[in-house]
Amino acid sequence: MNVPIMQLPFVKGLELCQTFFAEAVRPLLNHHFPALRYAAGRLGGGSDVLGFDTPQSRDHDWGPRLTLFLSEEDLASQAPTIDQMLRQELPLTVLGYPTNYGRHPDGTTNLEFTHQHPVNHLVELTTAARFFKVYLALDIQRPMQPIDWLLLPAQKLATVRYGRLFHDAVGEVTAVREQLHFYPHDIWLYVLAGQWNRLAQEEPFVGRTGDVGDDLGSRLIAARQIQNLMRLAFLLEKAYAPYIKWFGTAFAQLPCAVDLLPLFDQVWQATDWSQREQALNQAYLYLARWHNELKLTEFLPEEEGWFYERPYRIIHTDRYANALYDQIQDPQVRALPRGLGSLDQLCDSTDILSNPQRFAPFAALLNAEKATE
Repeated sequence: MNVPIMQLPFVKGLELCQTFFAEAVRPLLNHHFPALRYAAGRLGGGSDVLGFDTPQSRDHDWGPRLTLFLSEEDLASQAPTIDQMLRQELPLTVLGYPTNYGRHPDGTTNLEFTHQHPVNHLVELTTAARFFKVYLALDIQRPMQPIDWLLLPAQKLATVRYGRLFHDAVGEVTAVREQLHFYPHDIWLYVLAGQWNRLAQEEPFVGRTGDVGDDLGSRLIAARQIQNLMRLAFLLEKAYAPYIKWFGTAFAQLPCAVDLLPLFDQVWQATDWSQREQALNQAYLYLARWHNELKLTEFLPEEEGWFYERPYRIIHTDRYANALYDQIQDPQVRALPRGLGSLDQLCDSTDILSNPQRFAPFAALLNAEKATE
């Protein structure tokens, strides 16, 4: 009698997938297709790809799985045979977990024990070009342009960077992952500027809302600003931020979190807007000092000031945005409109950021020619 999936000893998904490849998939490929050149890895969607899976993750879209990247020729000629071979010869379990999957009514997959072949495995057979086209709407056959970078959500980039490649006899997937490891320098400056600009848009409003007795509004804006500060910290760390479910978990792992989290706690615990504003300004100044330490621009003042003649204290985060824009050298990036940034900075809808078919329309906002008209 099989133990229920949720009662099995938990194994991190990436470790399970790597064992699945090493002990099940690779020996079969070596035996039946010894001349096959391919790459294999666990990239793409799933909390396991980012290392954030927990025992609860096992209830859907989790288990021993991977992607096999073939050449176009081998995909056409060999994929059906490889798929059938795996269905008939994969071991029924790996580390106690079934290699067989069923489907929930909503289309998600779930692990199911079986006592006989064939197994419904989750070994995806594709090519590098097809995978990145489907997953990122990215054509890896042509050089990347600035707008290509800006239309890639950080969550998607994170799952390519932080996933695991088990084998690559061709080098194509490795090359794409190396290219996507982080933004080119001028794109980084542009996205950093966009994030400082987001802070500048609402910097005085924690005080302004509180000043008219809108404590709820002041707290909401403070929370938005903390999220913007966290995203800026990811960028300064040269790390990709995951989507909201794992955003706080990933932030807590950044080196800067030990300094910033206590400041955020002061914001949450503030009993009035002036205390809240003061705590936020300390977080702004922390990021400002970090900016100066990186020497991304000329040294900028690390000090508070007034919002014009009004009684609200700010650090003028717009200065950091403007200084960063002025350091951009690439003509294509310089031609992009100021004040925007990447797709993540333009939109936070999961239904858009998770669907590559919806990325392209945002290019019109960033089109260099239109921006200069």
